[in-house]
Amino acid sequence: MKQNKEAGFTLIEMLIVLMIITVLIILLIPNLSTRSEDVHSRGCEALINTVQAQVQAYQLDKGKLPTSLTQLATENYIEEEQKTCPNEKELQYNASNGKVS
Repeated sequence: MKQNKEAGFTLIEMLIVLMIITVLIILLIPNLSTRSEDVHSRGCEALINTVQAQVQAYQLDKGKLPTSLTQLATENYIEEEQKTCPNEKELQYNASNGKVS
């Protein structure tokens, strides 16, 4: 015997699925926005480590510490945009001890 029943979702089932998706989105959005600050701070730490390594490479090549981050950029040890963190904070360089912060 052949049944002619259409397969599909009822309106109530669709509304329940949409409600569940909405609740999940409401729970996830605040967590994602707080994560962006973590990403920027970790990105800045990684940039500091990279620039610090380039200061050491400059010192090995030239036998002295660079006088500034601009000098590193002009001599192609770093790119110009590597002097600023992703959160728009400028990197600081201490020429007396060669530390980048």
